[in-house]
Amino acid sequence: MKRFSVLLIALALAVVMAPEAAAYPLPGQVTGDVGVHDPSMVKRPDGSYLVAHTGNDIALKTSTDRTAFRNAGSVFPGGASWTSTYTGGSRNLWAPDISYRNGQYWLYYAASTFGSNRSAIFLATSTSGNSGTWTNRGLVVESRTSDNFNAIDPDLVVDDQGRWWLSFGSFWSGIKLIALNPSTGLRSDTTMRSIAGRGGGAIEAPNIVKRGSYYYLFVSFDLCCRGASSTYRVMVGRSSSVTGPYADRNGVAMTSGGGTEILAGQGSVHGPGHQDVLADNDGDVLTYHYYANNGASLLGINLLAFDSAGWPYLH
Repeated sequence: MKRFSVLLIALALAVVMAPEAAAYPLPGQVTGDVGVHDPSMVKRPDGSYLVAHTGNDIALKTSTDRTAFRNAGSVFPGGASWTSTYTGGSRNLWAPDISYRNGQYWLYYAASTFGSNRSAIFLATSTSGNSGTWTNRGLVVESRTSDNFNAIDPDLVVDDQGRWWLSFGSFWSGIKLIALNPSTGLRSDTTMRSIAGRGGGAIEAPNIVKRGSYYYLFVSFDLCCRGASSTYRVMVGRSSSVTGPYADRNGVAMTSGGGTEILAGQGSVHGPGHQDVLADNDGDVLTYHYYANNGASLLGINLLAFDSAGWPYLH
C-alpha cells in the first residue's frame, strides 16, 4: 500500500512538473541572414523568394528554398530623399508590402518616426525586384498630427472583381482601407473606410487575403519593438466583403476590438507579429517577425491552414 501511495505521489508530481504544452507551433527552420523586422515575402517567377523588411532604404533578402536566406541589399541604395519630411532625415523606412503583379514588383512602404502619426505611405515598382532597380512612384496616402489615423503598415489586396485596395494603420482610430487605381497603384478616390480598431489601443499591420468565401483580415495586437518584452500577437477576423464588416470567430466586430488569436509569444519566442500571408506550392505560408531572448528580431515562417469552420491556424 505504501509503495502504491508513493507511486501516486510520483505521478502527481510528474504531471505538475511537466513542461506546459506549446500553444502554437514554433517558427519553422530558417538559416543564414534571418534578422528582419516587419517582413513581407513574395515568390519570384523563377521560384525563388524575395523578402522586403524594415531597415535603411528598405532592406531586401533572398532565398532559393524558403529556408536559407541571404542579404540582397536595399531598395534605395542611394537613399529616398522624398521621405525625409516624415522620417526627420532618417533613412530607416518601415513595414514594406511586396507583391508581384502584371509583370512587375509593387512595393508599398511607410515613412514616419516612432510614436508619431505624421506619416506617409509611398509606392515603388521594379521589373526585377533587385537592389537599386526600383522607381519611386510617389505618395499614396499621408497622415498629419491633426488626423485620427496613422498612415503606416500598408498592405495591398486585389479583390475578386479585380479592384485594388490598400489597408493600413496603427493605433489611433485603427485600421483603414482605401481604393487604388490598378493602372498606377495610387489612390483612386478620397473615401477612407474603417475596418478594425481597439478604441485607440494597440492594433497594427493589417494583411488581407481571400480564401474560399471569405476575406481574412490579419492584424497584430499589442506592442512590438520592445525586444524580448514585446507582446505582439497575431489576430484574425473575416468578412464576405473586402470592405467589411470583419468579425472574429465569436462574432465580435473587429471595429469593436474583435479578433481571434492564432499566434502569440511562448517560451523563447517573444512578440510574434507583423504577419504576411503568401500562397505557395505547399500551401499558405505565414511570414512574421519575433524576438529572441536576447532581443534580436528574427524571421518566423509557418504553414497556415484552415479548419472545418474556415478559420486559420498554424502548423
